[in-house]
Amino acid sequence: GQLAAGTCEIVTLDRDSSQPRRTIARQTARCACKKGQIAGTTRARPACVDARIIKTKQWCEMLPCLEGEGCDLLINKSGWTCTQPGGRIKTTTVG
Repeated sequence: GQLAAGTCEIVTLDRDSSQPRRTIARQTARCACKKGQIAGTTRARPACVDARIIKTKQWCEMLPCLEGEGCDLLINKSGWTCTQPGGRIKTTTVG
């Protein structure tokens, strides 16, 4: 169907359980973003974010982590980590 401008929907979520303790989830989102926006991640959900964030790779500016989690850029800006209050770390790489 038609997506309203500025919204996203998750298309597939495919969990790779080949490594028991590490679940790799791949999800694709279909986004209808307004001009100057691009598909990104906000609060762990697909969202339209400012294209400038993607260009400059300042991933944490799009608030990709859940509330209460800390966001840190990976050293080469290839993605970010979300650190949960209990110390668990989720890493997301882009590309």
